[in-house]
Amino acid sequence: MPQLHQYSVDLAWTGARRSGTTSFTAYGRDHELSAGDRPVILATSDPHFRGDPHRWSPEDLLVSSLAQCHMIWLLHLAARDGVAILGYADTASGTIRVEAAGQGRFTEVVLHPRVAVAAGATLPDGSPVVDTVLARLHDEAQEHCFIARSVNFPVRVLPTPVAYVERAVPTAPDEA
Repeated sequence: MPQLHQYSVDLAWTGARRSGTTSFTAYGRDHELSAGDRPVILATSDPHFRGDPHRWSPEDLLVSSLAQCHMIWLLHLAARDGVAILGYADTASGTIRVEAAGQGRFTEVVLHPRVAVAAGATLPDGSPVVDTVLARLHDEAQEHCFIARSVNFPVRVLPTPVAYVERAVPTAPDEA
């Protein structure tokens, strides 16, 4: 039986200024996103549409969500398969096409994940952790990512070759 999960976010517009929406230029696009006790996200529209370039836009957040979802699934699948990932980073980018009448849509998002494993890392069967192992995990992560499966545009994953590093230094007291 399928499981259903609900997500709730509160949005509060903070850009009314003195006169609200009396004209296109009279109001700000700033708003705040919150959910329970989590830190508030200061958001706005894209700077091309009169937004504050120091705040997150919905477009930034969508690209971020796709990158996060992919990473979370990849880490889960790596743990399942005995691949000890020591580092993960991504530089994700999205492209929007805006039509003459102002409507727009994402045409694609591209993820560029960079994964680091320990030098000499092996799988439980003793075989080395190589790019083909990570490519399989990236493919499977993409198949499982809830958000990538929910959008109507391609999400491409172009990982860089695996980086082999010395063992990671603990960054928090409970990691020692």
